[in-house]
Amino acid sequence: MTINYLKKAQKTPETETATAQQVVNTMLAEIQAKGESAVQKYALDLDKWSGAVIVTPEKIEANIKAIPQQIKDDIDFAIKQVFDFATAQKKSLSEFQVELHTGVTAGQRVLPVNVAGCYAPAGRYAHIASAYMGVATAKAAGVKTIIACSGPFRGGPMHPYLMYAFHKSGADIIMTLGGVQAIASMAYGLFTGKPADVIVGPGNKFVAEAKRSLFGKVGIDVFAGPSEVAVIADATADPAIVASDLVGQAEHGHESPAWLFTTSETLARDVMARIPVLIDALPPTARDAAGCAWRDYGEVIVCSTREEVAEVSDRYASEHLEVHAADLDWWLDTLTCYGSLFLGEETTVAYGDKASGPNHVLPTKGAARYSGGLSVHKFMKTFTWQRMTREAARDIGLATARISRLEGMEAHARTADDRLVKYFPNQTFDLGQPVTV
Repeated sequence: MTINYLKKAQKTPETETATAQQVVNTMLAEIQAKGESAVQKYALDLDKWSGAVIVTPEKIEANIKAIPQQIKDDIDFAIKQVFDFATAQKKSLSEFQVELHTGVTAGQRVLPVNVAGCYAPAGRYAHIASAYMGVATAKAAGVKTIIACSGPFRGGPMHPYLMYAFHKSGADIIMTLGGVQAIASMAYGLFTGKPADVIVGPGNKFVAEAKRSLFGKVGIDVFAGPSEVAVIADATADPAIVASDLVGQAEHGHESPAWLFTTSETLARDVMARIPVLIDALPPTARDAAGCAWRDYGEVIVCSTREEVAEVSDRYASEHLEVHAADLDWWLDTLTCYGSLFLGEETTVAYGDKASGPNHVLPTKGAARYSGGLSVHKFMKTFTWQRMTREAARDIGLATARISRLEGMEAHARTADDRLVKYFPNQTFDLGQPVTV
């Protein structure tokens, strides 16, 4: 493969992982030992929040009345997009039953989890979209109890528009908690008495590590880290749009990679020249984040062929992947590893982040090689069931008894023996050689 790095990242998404693990392990141990008091201490120390954790219905109602109608209309539109897409996803899951052998009927049931915890970050930005990405999707799945958490916004209470998005998309309980303490509270059922079965939502490296550490006790959406974007572009792409989209995602944070994979060195150099200018034109918060992200994590790779570009892209398995190239159907058919795919200049990651419908909680750090992002399926459980006639139990029992004894599992075999003796007392069967050791 012939590839050329015009820009190589100085850091990797794993650079800060060890520090986060140490901090999170200490916090989780203290919260597990001391419960709500530890959570409230962390809320005060880290977020300067000493107010009530659970948002009351009265505060929610007052908040709704204070929000301008246009803002509510925009959020409502986006919620409907996400809910409708998640509802369509749910319809792709089906219950069934099938006769596998004469008298042996097996089937599948699809049921939602009982309690979901949905997190939306509230640090550098007000992540309004993250509120409905989690809650509306859980609602479409049919989850009975949805607990939503977000931290205080810039020293005050929860951002009012984010609170509205939680409520409007269907949260049953809303808590003003951020970071590790929010994830732990939902996992342990603190303040609500309802431990979450699944916890979803994006967050910083500490939130991501908390979810990873608690996985097993609870289900999670994806193993996630800082937001990533990759753009595939050929000579037909508009370098101004490509540069804009790379910067648009780099503003997520200091550790957010932005990658360009292209067959055109001319386009690559044009894009690289534009990016610093776009970053310098941003307001201070975004300029700081995007500038650090591009400096430390940005990469530009030039390949000889589109096949090589596709191979590089699959290796990176980016969270968000845009394609600005000819023959979009070829890319759709060829690419295999990405969190979400944006085909053509007309769409962009920001559309997916905010309002187009598919979920924006997606795998990072290469996890798209084996996992998709948040979907209604993350809140659903597929169960199997079976029943059989006594005639069928004879055929299955004979195979079970003999295979169990081949494995050395005599007790397993005897559960089949006992049924055969009960159901067919006058028949003799070859049950295999009894286990003696």
